[in-house]
Amino acid sequence: MTSFVHLHVHSEYSVIDSTLGVKPMVGFAKADAQPALALTDQSNLFALVKFYSAAIGAGIKPIIGSEVLLEDEDGAVFKCVLLCQDEQGYLNLSHLISLGYLKNQKLFQNNMVSLIKREWLAEFNAGLIVLSGGREGDVGSAILAEKPNLVASRMSWWQTYFPQRFYLELMRTGRPGEEAYIVGAVEAAQRYDVPVVATNDVRFAKAEDFEAHEVRVCIHDGYVLEDPNRPKRYSDEQYFRTAEEMVALFDDLPEAIENSLEIAKRCSLDLTLGTYFLPDFPVPEGMTMDEFFVQESHKGLEERLQFLFGHLDSAAYEQKKSEYYDRIEFELNIILQMGFPGYFLIVADFIQWGKNQQIPVGPGRGSGAGSLVAYALKITDLDPIQYDLLFERFLNPERVSMPDFDVDFCMDRRDEVIDYVSRHYGRDHVSQIVTFGTMAAKAVVRDVGRVLGLGYGVVDGIAKLIPNELGIKLKDAIEKEEDLQAKRDNDEDAAQLLELALKLEGTVRNTGKHAGGVVIGPKPLDHFCPVLCEPDGSSVVTQLDKNDVETAGLVKFDFLGLRTLTIIDWALQSINHNKQPGETGFVDISRIPLDDVQTFDLIKTGKTTGVFQLESNGMQNLIVRLRPDCFEDIIALVALFRPGPLESGM
Repeated sequence: MTSFVHLHVHSEYSVIDSTLGVKPMVGFAKADAQPALALTDQSNLFALVKFYSAAIGAGIKPIIGSEVLLEDEDGAVFKCVLLCQDEQGYLNLSHLISLGYLKNQKLFQNNMVSLIKREWLAEFNAGLIVLSGGREGDVGSAILAEKPNLVASRMSWWQTYFPQRFYLELMRTGRPGEEAYIVGAVEAAQRYDVPVVATNDVRFAKAEDFEAHEVRVCIHDGYVLEDPNRPKRYSDEQYFRTAEEMVALFDDLPEAIENSLEIAKRCSLDLTLGTYFLPDFPVPEGMTMDEFFVQESHKGLEERLQFLFGHLDSAAYEQKKSEYYDRIEFELNIILQMGFPGYFLIVADFIQWGKNQQIPVGPGRGSGAGSLVAYALKITDLDPIQYDLLFERFLNPERVSMPDFDVDFCMDRRDEVIDYVSRHYGRDHVSQIVTFGTMAAKAVVRDVGRVLGLGYGVVDGIAKLIPNELGIKLKDAIEKEEDLQAKRDNDEDAAQLLELALKLEGTVRNTGKHAGGVVIGPKPLDHFCPVLCEPDGSSVVTQLDKNDVETAGLVKFDFLGLRTLTIIDWALQSINHNKQPGETGFVDISRIPLDDVQTFDLIKTGKTTGVFQLESNGMQNLIVRLRPDCFEDIIALVALFRPGPLESGM
């Protein structure tokens, strides 16, 4: 018997204690012909979609799980691993992880962590298999404390709530207490008729990666590597062992190896990816969403036509109306065919709410400005027919993807709109989106240098040799810069620093919040993925990033905060102070002419600081060269000043 399945593995997405990338770990399993693999990052499912997709692509069965921290009634904290058997198990795991962040974050081992209460686990146990956590689990702790009555009561609890789904986890990683625990665990397994399973509590790829792993832990925990007081919780044995190595390691307990395969067989979670689930938009009784969508689009178009062409005689007006109705019917058919009327209605609703609260909203930008339906529903304020904008750039049935409006709000009041959406659809249905910060070249050099205890001047000198190029890789910097090569070749400390930094570069370092992305779900969000938040319960974000959250089925809406809109609003308030609409001197920004000669004379000078998308040095130089004198010229300038045209040698 040479096959084995790793059931306790942390990836870099644990953030705290692993250097293992998702794709490499799947690659190791495939290369070793392991039939399945579990990902069990601590208290999160950040890498869920990435891991699931990579494993399926490699022909390996993905097992979704998490190492969680279980809080006992007396406040004691233990580890255990929860693995999903099926969809119900996934929903329960997602809910438990979310509860931990929303309701029970506490300080543990000098870190704020989310803890799962024992009563929650008892309630949401269906579809989950539990690995005991080894010597750090509640049973393991009782075994090592030589408290047989406590062992008995804890075993009874697990067998009550997880009948036939609880395994005593065995590890041989060279850490203190492991062998004593194994003796006690095997005895308890026989006494209480509970199976055992072998894991390696994996944190890195190869044994030689242990030092880089320890540096990573120190970066997160704020220690210096040589600090005699820093906690040492890991060993160089926690690498991604081959099946053959695991079999040899547990040759005295072959059933512990066999049970890893048995558990893998019992876990069969099929995730539905790539299907979108929009929240329900309320429509009047007796109408379908499609009917209401068409009605509102026609109603809005009539209002726009009156504003644009109400001054024309009836014949000219009807001619314009015919042109616009031909276009809107074309768009409506495609939107209905693709099933997106709800998306348009939701966006139109929160934009209109913002406008009703006098919150400045941008006129629209990006490909969404090519939609006449969006113009009719007041999502955008740009007439796509007047400017020859193409709807097909926004939606195309031959390339099915979600529509995506970039909606700009006043920076100071954007959160009011997000709060409205949360109240309207339910706070547990709405969230912002997580982002992951990674260790970039200069930052990782500084982090590693600090952990190695090197002086600031030494580390700063090395970091400053890395070129100031956006996204530059450390490997490329070393190849480019002879002084950096010389440092590495002639300075032992610099060589060690760069070697470790190369291993850690690109690793996930922390979590953040997407600048504008918000998801709205038809059900509570933990039906799709867990959520994360600050210790006080604020700033709730999904545990999947913007790409993965859409793959999982949640629809992203962009609520972008734009300082320019705030400044314009301040200017209008100042200008219109003590003036009423219609009075002389009152400025209505929607009626400002786009052909004002004095405005274009000013623009031609390149003095465009503070003008959105026209204020960079490169754009100002281009304006001075091309001297725009109409709005269409501005459109052309913005289109030209993009990476593609610039790289073509414009």
